[in-house]
Parts: sequence; C-alpha cells; structure tokens
Amino acid sequence: MLSTEPSSETPADHSAADDAAARPLRILIAADTYPPDVNGAAVFCQRLARHMAAAGHEVHVAAARNTAGPGVVEETPEATVHRFRSHKAPTHEYYRLCLPWQVEPAMDRLLAEIRPDVVHVQCHYMIGKAAVEAAERRRIRTIATNHFMPENLDPFLPFPGWFRRIVAENSWRDMSRLMGKAAVVTTPTPLAAETMKRRAGFQRVLPLSNGIDVDHYSLREGEMVEPHPRPTVLFVGRLAVEKHVDVLIDAVAQTDPALDIGLEIVGDGEQRDRLAGQIEHLGLGDRVHLRGHVDDDELRRAYIRADAFCQPGTAELQSLVSLEAMSAARPVILADALALPHLIEEGRNGHLFTPGDVADLTAKLEDLFRRSPEERAEMGRHSRTMAQRHSQAKTMAAFEQLYRGADWAEPNRLGS
Repeated sequence: MLSTEPSSETPADHSAADDAAARPLRILIAADTYPPDVNGAAVFCQRLARHMAAAGHEVHVAAARNTAGPGVVEETPEATVHRFRSHKAPTHEYYRLCLPWQVEPAMDRLLAEIRPDVVHVQCHYMIGKAAVEAAERRRIRTIATNHFMPENLDPFLPFPGWFRRIVAENSWRDMSRLMGKAAVVTTPTPLAAETMKRRAGFQRVLPLSNGIDVDHYSLREGEMVEPHPRPTVLFVGRLAVEKHVDVLIDAVAQTDPALDIGLEIVGDGEQRDRLAGQIEHLGLGDRVHLRGHVDDDELRRAYIRADAFCQPGTAELQSLVSLEAMSAARPVILADALALPHLIEEGRNGHLFTPGDVADLTAKLEDLFRRSPEERAEMGRHSRTMAQRHSQAKTMAAFEQLYRGADWAEPNRLGS
C-alpha cells in the first residue's frame, strides 16, 4: 500500500543525494596481474581503469612491478599505477610474486596516502589479500571480482597431484575468508558463480560479464582488411599448457587437404618453442603461422581477417578473446569446458568439441569449412548478436553502481 503521509524529504535532501550520486570517486583497483601482462584479467583491469577515468573518477591501480627493484609509481593515461616490489615466479614466464612482509606494509601506506572511496580487488592472492585486509582495517568499501579458479595454478606447481589438490582446497578456503569480507563479490559467468558457491561456500555471487565493446571489432566505413589467401581459423591467447594450442595444430593437420585450412596463432608464452617444433614436424610451415604479440590495431584486424575462431583452452572463466571474435562476427569453435559452452548455440554460431579430442575438433573444423561462405557469415552474425549481451557499457555502469553503495546489480543478465 502506498503511504499517504507527506514525504519528510526536502528539496535539499534530494539535492544532497543527487550530489553524492554524481560526485567523482577515488577508486583503487588491486590486481596481481596488469599490463604489460597479457591475460584476460589484466586486460579487464585496464579497460575498467580506462572507463572509470573517462567517467571522471580518480583511478589508482596497485599491481606488481614487472621488473626487479623497489616500488615505483607510473602515470598512465588510465590511472596512477603503484607498482610494488616483486620477484619472478620460477615456473611462469612473466608472473611476479609479492612477498607478504613487503606488500602488506606497502599497501597499508598506499591506502593511508590516497584514502580511496572504494577498493576493487581482482584476486585473493598477494596484492588482493593485502588490499582486502588493509581496506577492512580502514572500513573502506570493498568490491571483489574473481577471475581465477585455484586449479588454474596446476600447470605451474611442480608437485604431485595429491599435493596440488591440497593447495587448491586451501586456496578455495582463502578465497572464502578474504573475498567474503567484501560488500559484493562478482565473477564473469553464472558457472563461475555457482562453482564459487559450491567450492568456497559463498551465499551470493554476482555473475557480471567482463564486458566487450562490440562495435570496436566491426569494419569501419571505407575500411579494407585484406583476407587470408586460404580459409583460416584464428587463435588468440597466451601460449600456455592449459590453452592446448597443440590440439588445435594437430586438428588442422588432420583436416581434409582439399579444404586447405590455415591457422593463425596470435600470442606468446612458454609453449612457443614447443609449438614451433610441432608445426615444423608436421610440415605445416605454409599453413600455420605463429604471429607472437601484436598491438591492439593489428589484433582487431586479425579478428576481422579470420574466417573462424577457435579456443581449445580448458581453464576459461569467460574468454574475452572468444567474445572479441564473436564481436567481429566470426563463427567460433570452443572446447566444451568451464564457461565456454555459454558462448555457443550449437550449429547457429559455431560448435563445441570434446576438450583434448583432436578427432572431434578436426570434424568440427571440417564441418564449418565445408559450409558455404554465406552460411559461415550467417553464423558469424549470430555470434555478434550473442556478444551484444555482454555490453561493456552495461558492465561498467553496474560496477559504478556497486562502487557507490549498491549491494547488487542487474545489467541485463550480462553473465549469461
């Protein structure tokens, strides 16, 4: 029933509320990985910083220093980046370790100096842990986003399986203890949210897509992008064990020679030399090309130039690169693992294949490239329609609501 009592709020009350809602915020993004690191979490953090800065907020980023040496402050177009002293991880090409007795007092000093309105942590390790605990001591509003499953560490832990399982279980408990201190916990997909509830015991996790600027990956008026000389599938990502690029190379090698399918691999990582040897051994030097790292403009052209995209990885919480390919209106073939099935409507925008199954991936590639260019174009258009559900603008608006005190957000089911 609506109240018939007059409102006790005065115009001045509304004005104060409106001013608070419009007031620029001082935001600290705490991230264990940040560019020049190349991975989905790092890319998301930089896009988040850029958007919040463009919206008029003061943005600071706490991240590991990428080289040896004391802490340093960098001014970038999107943020003031506070780099903490770090040490190279022995089992990873670029990951840096911040030791607790160094990063925790440094984080305390940083929060005392900048006095943020909100702290947004992107992990529960090292920098994220230090930020959560420092913010709790100062009663600063904290939002926590999880981009990572503890089992993702397995390829980098040189220990037997039983010991890695103990590490993972301890990590799930730490995630619950630390991220549970946040006002709101988010993760990119509903599957990840349900996994966090089941494994870490969270009561409520908001599935909030990392978001994508769909229009960025469209051809611009008057723009020409030269197509590949043969039908070509694209992979983009870090060349790491869990990406299973070797499976994709083997599958391309086994496709019908009459289809003449090529493969372009964009990215770099610890598996590059091994993959180069595989390509040479299979005699695929004219059809499979390792491009290494490319800049953003060339990456955009790579998506547009490709005929299809494949993500064979099995540790994807959302896969920004798959969304980028879909935004470029490309059919996609994805491993049936973790969050990737959410990006496929079977036969309409692409295919799922059994993870690690070369024969199944080969069959899916052949099916796609036996279709007419018109059929593939229609599949690509459906990919783009699906990608539009993950609007970056809606994602960023939702985070801004959370920063300002909302305890939930409904950005048009971005995580679905």
